[in-house]
Amino acid sequence: MKILYGVIHLPALPGAPAAALDLDAIEARALADAAAYAAAGFGGLVLENYGDAPFLAGRVGPETVAAMARLARALRLDRPDLALGVNVLRNDGEAALAVAAAVGADFIRVNVLGGVSWSDQGPLVGQAARILRLRRSLGSAVRIFADVDVKHAVMAAHADPVHQAEDLLERAGADALIVSGRATGAEPDAALLGRLRGRFGDGATLLVGSGLRESNAAVLLAAADGAIVGTAVKEGGVTSRPVDPAAARRLADLAGRLL
Repeated sequence: MKILYGVIHLPALPGAPAAALDLDAIEARALADAAAYAAAGFGGLVLENYGDAPFLAGRVGPETVAAMARLARALRLDRPDLALGVNVLRNDGEAALAVAAAVGADFIRVNVLGGVSWSDQGPLVGQAARILRLRRSLGSAVRIFADVDVKHAVMAAHADPVHQAEDLLERAGADALIVSGRATGAEPDAALLGRLRGRFGDGATLLVGSGLRESNAAVLLAAADGAIVGTAVKEGGVTSRPVDPAAARRLADLAGRLL
């Protein structure tokens, strides 16, 4: 069975330029989306400060860490049966790890764990050395899911993403690899997924990071162990809107039939 992780795309948090809701309202929306994912049969959640654009390229402020910790804790208590991941945009893996360790989450997503990528927020520099040391100092077992050729950015090195994936696993300490398209909701390269599966076999967990939908699920999940899903199961296919329960159920049912 292929596992699906549903993204909780948070609206702008307090302190972000577009902030309009208080944390009580944001928490209610997050819990509603989580309930829809759970009812549809998803196996996990990913909490993400999606509404905080324009993002800081690196460390976020303490107000963001505090808000993410509160919301992650609410999700952990409300949905203890679902795996929980934390992604602090645009690339604050240390904050994500601190939140995940504090609330008992299962994994973090780090957009640039190793190397350097250029984004509209500026350079995103790999944080593997700091993240792994922090994980050790906390005595944490939180897993690290790392993007290969992250979306909304261009790699400054490793023109071949397979070589980048090798470094992520062998040198940067990634526990799973994520392959996305070029932007939120964009379909990844199925051939790249196949190349990565051919290179690592069953020795690496491989996830689709964007663009999975009913029409391409069979092809993309043929080489992947699961997917992180958001836009495709939102109302009207709009990333910032609530989860569409019927769309989420159809996709989960389809993924559940794939071996």
